[in-house]
Amino acid sequence: MTMKTKYYHVLNYGCQMNESDSEHYAGQLEEMGYAPTATPEEADVVVINTCCVRESAELRILGKIGEMKRVKARHPGQVLCVAGCMAQKDGEALLKKYPQIDLLLGTSYVNSFRKLFETYLGDREKGAYTSLEVQSSEFEGTRVRESGFSAWIPIMYGCNNFCTYCIVPYVRGRERSRSIDNILEEVEKAVARGYTEITLLGQNVDSYGKDFLRDGALDKLGATDATSVQEPFAALLRAVDRVPGLQRVHFMTSHPRDMSEEVIRTVAEGTHLCEQFHVALQSGSDRVLKEMNRGYTGARFLELVRLIRRYIPDASITTDIIVGFPGETEEDFEATCRLVEEARFDAAYTFLYSPRSGTPAARRKDQVPDAVKHARLQRLMDIQNRISLSIHEGWRGKTVEVMAEGPTEKDSRIWSGRTRGNKLVLWPQGEGTEGGEGCLRPVVPGQLVHVLITNPQTWLLKGRRVD
Repeated sequence: MTMKTKYYHVLNYGCQMNESDSEHYAGQLEEMGYAPTATPEEADVVVINTCCVRESAELRILGKIGEMKRVKARHPGQVLCVAGCMAQKDGEALLKKYPQIDLLLGTSYVNSFRKLFETYLGDREKGAYTSLEVQSSEFEGTRVRESGFSAWIPIMYGCNNFCTYCIVPYVRGRERSRSIDNILEEVEKAVARGYTEITLLGQNVDSYGKDFLRDGALDKLGATDATSVQEPFAALLRAVDRVPGLQRVHFMTSHPRDMSEEVIRTVAEGTHLCEQFHVALQSGSDRVLKEMNRGYTGARFLELVRLIRRYIPDASITTDIIVGFPGETEEDFEATCRLVEEARFDAAYTFLYSPRSGTPAARRKDQVPDAVKHARLQRLMDIQNRISLSIHEGWRGKTVEVMAEGPTEKDSRIWSGRTRGNKLVLWPQGEGTEGGEGCLRPVVPGQLVHVLITNPQTWLLKGRRVD
């Protein structure tokens, strides 16, 4: 007698860390014998991995949880698990408002999801099961990765910074690093499965291993040399760079207060460490930075940019900027614009300030009017777009190494890929060579190719393959 196949569906919202967590939920469900399905309506278990960084994301998620009441009514026995940041933040309030939730799991439970899910299934008549306490950060099990060549690898969880606008420390807890051996084990397994590009993830990767130093757990750094003790993240980068089979190593996100010269030097000297730095500025005003509790000044940030470019002249530097933080004056905003002009970021991810309940900034009375925020955002985007286009024009006529990702959604004849600096590149597939010697060999996702840039644009580079 054959067993009926059970199916799962994972809905993910939010950042790259959430994407990584969702891969782990899927992996543990497949270890239990569940198979993926494309829609919640067909699933025996639905996992909604939530985000609460922005109000717009919360509203979409709440709408989806609401829809699941109708879906569950048509699928008796279906299990609805709500996990992640909203589950951690709102806890029992979510259960009261949405009784269709069966399992509510906080952000620290990704590595023990299978155990908790099996506990619920074994005693589900007791009703909803809730777990919101901090658990181990060491990774176990498998992941179901969306990409066949590029892998997310979390190196730490949580955040100690408590920026006044940010909910992350409240929902992901304090910083907890994975041991170097645990990280390397996952990297090596990913490479053995054919992954050649990895991205090391953390809310603040530059703080990696500092909890080991505080707790005296130096054995978790996997080495005894002086640099490992003084600069754990640099030591991790060097260790990952030595893993055979890797072609590219990225990391994100970096905090300007904690990023060190040793980390920059390590990237410059590495073989597979990519020349890309995502360092969140948030504001160019020293007064606003202080009220955000960022721990650095605009001058310190510019020193960091100059240091990166001294070691790696062609480094790609991107950033995040918040427009309209409470109390931001026109003078504060102009300071941000001036810093952006001087730093010349390759790209900037700009956001309107959105109050998050539970954060100090949300309680302030001097909120900036929406119309002012929108006008400032457009001005800042105009500045950055001009800079981005100018930088990209410098790539005209150059040949760049690109890791192919696959055909674009709009036109299967056009392929996309990314440079070591994470710049998006498009090219027509199947073209002949410059000398007209016939068509180039087909490309597969994950393959490294070379593209001659012929048409730089604001957000991407276009060209033609030359090998």
